[in-house]
Amino acid sequence: MSLNRRALLASGLALAGLAACSKGASSSQDIVVSFSDLSQPFFVAMRRDLEDEAQKLGVKVQVLDGQNNSSKQVSDLDAASVQGVGAVIIAPTDSKALASATDKLADDGVIVVSVDRHIENAKHPVPHFGADNVAGGRAMAEWVVKTYPKGAKVVVITNDPGSSSSIERVKGVHEGFATGGSAYVIVAEQTANSKRDQALTVTQNILTSMGGQHPDVILCLNDDMAMGALEAIHGAGFTPQQIRVLGFDAIPEALKRIQAGDMAATVEQNPGEQIRTALRQVVGALRDKKAIASQSLTPVLITRDNLNQASRISEVK
Repeated sequence: MSLNRRALLASGLALAGLAACSKGASSSQDIVVSFSDLSQPFFVAMRRDLEDEAQKLGVKVQVLDGQNNSSKQVSDLDAASVQGVGAVIIAPTDSKALASATDKLADDGVIVVSVDRHIENAKHPVPHFGADNVAGGRAMAEWVVKTYPKGAKVVVITNDPGSSSSIERVKGVHEGFATGGSAYVIVAEQTANSKRDQALTVTQNILTSMGGQHPDVILCLNDDMAMGALEAIHGAGFTPQQIRVLGFDAIPEALKRIQAGDMAATVEQNPGEQIRTALRQVVGALRDKKAIASQSLTPVLITRDNLNQASRISEVK
């Protein structure tokens, strides 16, 4: 079956699922949550916090997986609009591709907020709950400048193209190196689509292309890609000290690698606080007509020196 046919089938199943759940019983209190890609550890953790907070608040949420496909997310949101739900929380695959779908929801009186990634170019501005990704990217570059005061060769492996998180993190990285000066050279900048296996391949290809030379640092704009980069570095015969790896998300696996000295740092953006705050505000708006106010969280660069500041450090075994 082709990729497009699979995406259409998945969208049809999502539509049918929404219909089955709400036919004859749709409510202005129903909440749909659409994550861009539930194969990513970051969103798996966010879903767990969402469901825990929903239980505390006494509300039910329906979780949908966008499967990293904007067309599927649009179809899912269209289905939610048809079924008359009260609110939608969305982590968009592409920040611009979903603007028309969120506008349609807003036109129908549905509350819409975003988490992790912004919705851009919407007629109805969408309140957002997430970390300051520009600041997070800048913190990564500043660590490199501080650690390599004479300059460094850097590889940047970006996450999902078109997402505000990727665009903003890259912007922050470039701003940080611009402050450091011309001694900091980005020798390669490629996407691995937030996937570990793709980051493994991208890193292998970059190391091969450098002909025995190696970068000083690899900045991976999510932690799952950092795991792939570490595997490629080991496979090529380099040590984690020869090529330092930084990630983004502070997942337990990355924290464990930092603790062991295999990975230099990661950026904590607290996905649990993002989704819990978004859900609380949505429920307040549904129940008590409270106004929704966006919230930006300040990211923290996590190293071996401040591991206790990572929100998921208790999960490290």
